[in-house]
Amino acid sequence: MEVPAVAKQATAEKRQRRERGSINPQDIIKGAFELAEEVGIDNLSMPLLGKHLGVGVTSIYWYFRKKDDLLNAMTDRALRQYVFATPYVEAKDWRETLRNHARTMRKTFLGSPILTDLILIRSALSPRAARAGVQEMEKAIASLVEAGLSPEDAFDTYSAVSVHVRGSVVLHRLHEKNRAAADNGPADFEEGFVIDPESAPLLAQVTEKGHRIAAADEKNFEYGLECILDHAERLIARKS
Repeated sequence: MEVPAVAKQATAEKRQRRERGSINPQDIIKGAFELAEEVGIDNLSMPLLGKHLGVGVTSIYWYFRKKDDLLNAMTDRALRQYVFATPYVEAKDWRETLRNHARTMRKTFLGSPILTDLILIRSALSPRAARAGVQEMEKAIASLVEAGLSPEDAFDTYSAVSVHVRGSVVLHRLHEKNRAAADNGPADFEEGFVIDPESAPLLAQVTEKGHRIAAADEKNFEYGLECILDHAERLIARKS
């Protein structure tokens, strides 16, 4: 649960102030992540960060002229963490490694709302971060080509997996945000449905077994992922 910004301000004010010139960009970025864990990316502000770090806000503006500059630096660091945590796709076992790649991507984002907000929802990458992302995609697509897909099919397969993962994570994140803001009303698309067994017997039957309509849950994610992998396997078989 997010901590209100006001409560965090009261805590931050108790910190001992640093000496002038004792802060550096890495300290600021680290502190921004710490604060964002408590108040969220949306509530992160330069004055609040200054109090959290025990410095005057001008010390932060010396390195980051506006909040977007700071968020860009945080995104660069978050992307490096994300890329490091994502396993490679290997040609010799492409299906299992691509499945593991997708599952790890999703698990990494679901485990860190800040990663999701910075990389997927905000989607503002620096040129350096964008180049790193392209290089990682190139490696994955090259492995799929080595496994037997054409460059076009390899690209489409990896792109479909990427969209599937990102869409699932973003929907899950938006569901969390909507639930936090909801006032006894439905938090998302699915919760707005009222299923009457008499008028919708099939829907009633499957939802009683745990299936959820358009939900970004594990069952729907795995079903969609296997459909993509099945299609890629059929394309490779046709070329054999």
